[in-house]
Amino acid sequence: MLYFLARRLVSALSVVLVTLIATFALFFIAPTDPAAAICGDRNCTPQRYNDIKENLHLDRPVVQQFAEYTGGIFVGRTFTTSGLEQRCNVPCLGFSFKNNQPVTEMLKTRLPVTLSLVLGYAVIVLALGVAIGSMAAKRRGTTGDRVLMSSTLILSSIPYYIVALMISLYLTIQYQILPRGGYTPFTENPLQWFTGLLTPWLVLGVYGCTQYARYSRGSMVESLSEDYIRTARAKGLSDRVVTYKHALRSGLIPVVTIFGLDIATSMTGAIFTERIFDLPGLGNLVLQSLSTYDLPVIMGTVLVASAILVTMNFLVDVAYSVIDPRVRIA
Repeated sequence: MLYFLARRLVSALSVVLVTLIATFALFFIAPTDPAAAICGDRNCTPQRYNDIKENLHLDRPVVQQFAEYTGGIFVGRTFTTSGLEQRCNVPCLGFSFKNNQPVTEMLKTRLPVTLSLVLGYAVIVLALGVAIGSMAAKRRGTTGDRVLMSSTLILSSIPYYIVALMISLYLTIQYQILPRGGYTPFTENPLQWFTGLLTPWLVLGVYGCTQYARYSRGSMVESLSEDYIRTARAKGLSDRVVTYKHALRSGLIPVVTIFGLDIATSMTGAIFTERIFDLPGLGNLVLQSLSTYDLPVIMGTVLVASAILVTMNFLVDVAYSVIDPRVRIA
C-alpha cells in the first residue's frame, strides 16, 4: 500500500512541476510582451515601459526569471512598485501590478467562494445521482427506470448555461421562488451564506447529477448480476442489504473516479455559475484577469488549478484502492 501511494505521489508532483514549466513558458517565452500589455497604448512612455519591465523582472534572463518565480513559492519574493518594496509571502505566486497586491492574497479571498460553491454541489450531485441511479438499477427495464433515465438524458442535453440563465431570470428574479445568488462569508452569517449559495448549489447539483445517475445505474446493473450477489440473496439477505451494502460498494468504483476529477474541474471551471449568480470566485477572477491581461494572476490561477486537479486525482487513487484492493497491484 505504501509503495502504491509513493508512486502516485511522485507522479502527482511531477505533473505539477511540468505544469509550472509549461505555464511559465506559455506566458514568458511566447512571442508576447506582458510589459507592453500592462503599459497600454495611450499613456505608455519609454520610461514607464522600462519601469514595468524592471518591476516584473522581465529584463532578466529567462532562466533567472523561472528560478525566482519557483523560489518565490517556497521562500517568498520582494517586488518594487512606485519605488516602494512590497513583500510577497510564501507561497508567492507572483505580484499583480494591475491590482497592486500579491496574487496569493487575491486567490485567498476568492478561493473560499469557489470552495463553498463546490462543497454544496458535491453533496447534492453525489447523493442525488447515486440515489437515482440505484433506484433505476433496481427497477431495470420497468417504466420507472425508463422515466428516470429519460429525464436525466433530456436535462443533460440542454447546455448548462441556458439552464442556469433561465433559472436565474425566472425563478430568482421574476417570480422569486428561489433566493438570488450571492456570497456572504460563513463566519459572518451562516444563514446568509447558505441562502446565497442555495440556488447555485441546486442548479449545479441537479444538472450535474444526470451523469452520475447514468454511471451509477450502469455500474449497479453490472454489480447486481454478479455471482456474489446471487449468493447473498440465496443466503436470505434482504433486498435492501444486498443492494446498498454489497452491490453499491462495487458500483461506486467508477463513480468515485468521476466524482474526484469532477470536483477538481468544478473548482477551476465554475465560470458560468459564478458569472450568472454574481459570485466573486476564481472563475470571475480568471475572466477579469484575461480581459486586463494580468499575466501573474492567470499564471497563479493555472498553477493552483493544476495543484487542485492533481491532489484530487491522488485522493481518487487512494479511495479507489480502499474500495477495490486489487488496484494496489497495478
